[in-house]
Amino acid sequence: MSRYKYNNFYEMIEQNAKNFPKKPIIFIDKRKVNNLILKQKIDTLAEFLEFSDIKNGDKVCLIIENSEEFVISFFAISKIGAVVVPVNNFLKKDEYEYIVNDCDAKLLISSSKFAKETKTLIQTSKIEKIIWVGEYKNLDKKNFSFMEIVKSFKVHEQVSLSAKLDDLSCIVYTSGTTGKPKGAMLSYRSIFSNLIAINEIIKLTQKDRFVVYLPMFHSFTLTATVLLPFFTASSIVIVKSVFPFSNVLKQVLLKRVTIFLGIPTVYNALIKAKIPWYFMWFNKLRVFVSGGAPLSEKVLNEFKIKFPKATLIEGYGLSECSPVVAANRLELQKPLSVGPVLPGYEAKCVDEEMIELPLGEVGELIVKGDCVMQGYYKREDATKESIVNGWLKTGDLVKMDKDGFIFIMDRKKDLIISKGINIYPREIEELLYQLNEVDAAAVIGEKNEETGDETPTAFLVLKDDEKENLKENDVKKYLKNHLANFKVPKNIYFVDELPKNATGKVLKRVLKQMISEGLI
Repeated sequence: MSRYKYNNFYEMIEQNAKNFPKKPIIFIDKRKVNNLILKQKIDTLAEFLEFSDIKNGDKVCLIIENSEEFVISFFAISKIGAVVVPVNNFLKKDEYEYIVNDCDAKLLISSSKFAKETKTLIQTSKIEKIIWVGEYKNLDKKNFSFMEIVKSFKVHEQVSLSAKLDDLSCIVYTSGTTGKPKGAMLSYRSIFSNLIAINEIIKLTQKDRFVVYLPMFHSFTLTATVLLPFFTASSIVIVKSVFPFSNVLKQVLLKRVTIFLGIPTVYNALIKAKIPWYFMWFNKLRVFVSGGAPLSEKVLNEFKIKFPKATLIEGYGLSECSPVVAANRLELQKPLSVGPVLPGYEAKCVDEEMIELPLGEVGELIVKGDCVMQGYYKREDATKESIVNGWLKTGDLVKMDKDGFIFIMDRKKDLIISKGINIYPREIEELLYQLNEVDAAAVIGEKNEETGDETPTAFLVLKDDEKENLKENDVKKYLKNHLANFKVPKNIYFVDELPKNATGKVLKRVLKQMISEGLI
């Protein structure tokens, strides 16, 4: 018997509407949307997409904030076998133009709040129509209102061509931390394998509720907080904006949220925040999950003290793996580890020749399993470099212990080589986070153009009330007590903030650029 009970995402919508028609599946603001109503809205938009000549395999871009419309659009596109391309809505016009052209998108669904950046895409790309979420004044034969479509079009049940398990479901663009983003092609099988594996370790039920406040366009949020609840017939609580964060906590409490997914920035803020006693007493949270970037040991330890009723599990993934690869378990977590590989997948720690290394040695993590992408869209060379004999080269340096727990040391590209010796920035960053004055830290390699050698350089963000209390010499003196001299940063820069992408990953290439251009 196949472990895959669905061929495509729309089949989950059908099943939930059949089994639990009146159950609220989406909570947003003061509204509830049940499974049956949601299916009808999805069917209606799917009818319009077919009417607009969107066919199986056509690409449809979504540039939408967290909303019911994002969910409706995603499943409607899936219903007709088209390919969803969720796009980072923090980008600008030129960046949108690049992605829309790169993926050969035929139609765009955009929030009107992004119109300044997206309205010209109909002239600068192959996009034939734009569907606008929210009010948009210039409606014509190429610009349509999402609200009017859902209200006026008839609901249709027929699907001209249902998507199959190994069909392309969506293209997720990498964050572009090392240059132009690439489109990771994910099949239905890839994402369903992730949903099955995550469910196996968290053991979700129909009573669980997920809070969705991280951007839905990101692969972590999309798989683990949008698609997963539909897969398990749970519910989602959509929070449109993360600001103020007190509103996220308010929704968590009022809507009885049980599953909370976040990134290290959020957990760092939570341990510092003054949270009302009634929240701590009455919340229903049972699982916190962290992904997107490494959690410091200090945050892990302080979080356990502050939230003793719930379990915080750190995981690891990448868009190319749909995206979750490994996670700590509810019954066992190891500090600074991202846990063992998920059920059904394989992982190895290998050297440059892709030969497996002994336990405890540092090498590149490679992954094999149904989660692995089909490849990068229109990037055969990049695909061949990344996938070798079915194994995906992650570019992350790790070591593994006897229990199979994976410890991320650093990104391969962030490794600092000083006089032939490897230095792992994360080791230095962990120590910097132990300083009470430090709010955020990042370490990069600063290259000497004459010798080609690298030396560590640290960037520190200090807490507001500590900005006069910590000097460069203090930091170096502290580090010298814990590190070999060659690991101690030669330069330490104090900055107001670190450049980050949508999931909180520090953009180290921007820090290197700041140094090379003399901006620091």
